[in-house]
Amino acid sequence: QLQLVESGGGLVQPGGSLRLSCATSGFKGPTLNYYAIGWFRQAPGKEREWVSCISTSGDFTKYADSVKGRFTISRDNAKNTAYLQMNSLKPEDTAMYFCALKSAVGILYNRCFQSADEYDSWGLGTQVTVSS
Repeated sequence: QLQLVESGGGLVQPGGSLRLSCATSGFKGPTLNYYAIGWFRQAPGKEREWVSCISTSGDFTKYADSVKGRFTISRDNAKNTAYLQMNSLKPEDTAMYFCALKSAVGILYNRCFQSADEYDSWGLGTQVTVSS
């Protein structure tokens, strides 16, 4: 089965930056280049929120309005790793951050996905806290 491990979270002051990583392993068939990737976050008492997504090739990306211009999603298929660069962090960015994979071959190859229900596999998350 697939395993996803997030890392890079921590405590940062407002205006600071963090780079989250999502290392993937355990592929039985297609490797990471056959999966679209999403980043989500969830704060206490809040619903899980979509943050960003990237297509299998990396050619298409999307961002939630709340993070657009501050966050950048990327992937390195050769390393089976996805990233989320987070700049100009705000207290409202405080949350547990999760990466997720969705098989996206064929007609879905150049799409990314914004609904959590569409994803197949999830990591356990990494905590990001933005506070002075």
